[in-house]
Amino acid sequence: MKLDFITLREIRMPMLFRFETSFGQTTDRRIILVEVSGEGAAGWGEVTAGEGPFYNEEDTDTAWHVLSTFVIPKVLDEPIQSAASASGLWEPVRGHRMATGGLEAALWDWEARLAGRSLSSLIGGTVREIPCGVSIGIQSTVEQLLERIASELAAGYQRIKIKIKPGWDVEVLDRVREKFPRVPLMVDANSAYTLADRGHLKLLDRFYLMMIEQPLAHDDLLDHAKLQQYIDTPICLDESIRTLRHAEQAAEIGACRIINIKLGRVGGFSNARHIHDCCRDAKIPNWCGGMLESGIGRAHNVALSTLPNFVLPGDVAASKRYWKRDVITPEVEVTPRGSIEVPDRPGMGYEPDTAHIERLTIRKETFTCRR
Repeated sequence: MKLDFITLREIRMPMLFRFETSFGQTTDRRIILVEVSGEGAAGWGEVTAGEGPFYNEEDTDTAWHVLSTFVIPKVLDEPIQSAASASGLWEPVRGHRMATGGLEAALWDWEARLAGRSLSSLIGGTVREIPCGVSIGIQSTVEQLLERIASELAAGYQRIKIKIKPGWDVEVLDRVREKFPRVPLMVDANSAYTLADRGHLKLLDRFYLMMIEQPLAHDDLLDHAKLQQYIDTPICLDESIRTLRHAEQAAEIGACRIINIKLGRVGGFSNARHIHDCCRDAKIPNWCGGMLESGIGRAHNVALSTLPNFVLPGDVAASKRYWKRDVITPEVEVTPRGSIEVPDRPGMGYEPDTAHIERLTIRKETFTCRR
């Protein structure tokens, strides 16, 4: 596999709706797209870092710096045998998994296109239609939240996730369950609580939630294990699982019963597959979380969700939930059944809308292979 060049683009996309979590609000996205090209084909990936270092340590600007200064020059200087082996080229770089994961995703898309295979089949996916849920941010009022839930259920989504934080949890869930007593429901705290809140979190057991996602610190396993012993609601870990070893440790000490695998958070498909296999062997189900991606990142999430241990509805929703116009064709659509039919075209199964991407681009840099 011979690369000719790698191009970074920063695009800006206004969201249709403000999205609020326990650590802030998002109204516009600054997204880095990675294009790799060689042997007559191109592959695309997306860096899923946020605008600020709040979900994890990365942000849009640090990702651009790490890729352009340390990672891309190394990749263009060395031969690439496969996308699966490429991560060895940037192994000396500690962390920055969202940055390197965006590049690795582009390499997987490129390899799949060169082979004339779908990305889902190349990574070992077996599912042809994935179930979809939605994530609803913190709203201005409970009435607005109830309206949003009703709208998403009418669109066919199979599961509802709502963001919570201290002061926006038990009373809100009382209202939600009063109106929607049988809806599959989960909550996401984004590390908003501590183990000292375990008595308060125990109150959530009465709502029969599918799970509570990442209630405690972003880098914690031990306190989550203590909390899981105390509450009946299954804990799902997100931010705490960044490597295969974290997944192994979480399984060993009983820190959770479910693990959300986000492609960027774990550094790409190779690491995601290792974590998936660990969870499968430990009988810990997976699902795919979202990071407010454009269609390119969303397409990669669709492919990831075809791995067999992704048995719970993920946050892989339709493009139209977030964007007036997405950057791929066709846009990601959800069936009336609340599912996405997995494309079987070569690569990620969707084509970048390059003309639209160029209109959205505010920063661009191309790196040429010197070999």
